[in-house]
Order: sequence, then C-alpha cells, then structure tokens
Amino acid sequence: MVTVDDVRRVALSLPRTTEHLVRHRVKFRVRQLVYVAFSRDETLMGFAFPREERQALVDSEPDKFQLPSATDLRFNWVEVRTAVLDIEEMTELVTDAWAMVVPKRVARDHVNRLDS
Repeated sequence: MVTVDDVRRVALSLPRTTEHLVRHRVKFRVRQLVYVAFSRDETLMGFAFPREERQALVDSEPDKFQLPSATDLRFNWVEVRTAVLDIEEMTELVTDAWAMVVPKRVARDHVNRLDS
C-alpha cells in the first residue's frame, strides 16, 4: 500500500513541484498544474495521464485503476486505488504525470541527471 508520505518523497524530489492542501486534499503541482491529488480519505490517488490512453489503462486493471468523476473526464486524469499500488509503480506513475506538466526540457534534464 502506498501512502501520501511515499508519494511526497517522490513528488518533492521532482523539479518545480510544490505541495498544497486544498479542501483537506493533498495535491502536488507545478505552478498551477496539478499532476497528483489524493482523495480526502487518501484511498485514491488521481494523476495526470493522457486522455486518449486512460480507457485502455482502466480496462487493463479495473481493480486498480478507475476513470475520474464525470466532471473531471475533460481533464487528462485517471485514478488509482492506493491499497493495491506498490512503490515502484507509484514512482513511475508520479514521475510520468510530472513529465506531462513541466516543460519538456526540464523533464529531459531530470532524466539525464538520473542516468549520469
């Protein structure tokens, strides 16, 4: 099971990320763009994900992933149940979500630093 603290360690290590508490929900963003947000009870973690690929992700593991609420379907967003998520997969999801909201150069420089 992944916790907010686990996600916090990953997210805050990514350039330009800030953490915010909005209506009792933890959110991580770059400037105004939220790329990870938790439900109030922290059982769901929403994250940025390409809209055109999300149905395939949900269909591949419906016990793990779900579509966002009807009002959030317009966004590049999907949700995952934290109880069935492991650290490795969470790290990949959070990092990929972050890469969607930062300038491509920032994401590329971060990856290059990790590869060095």
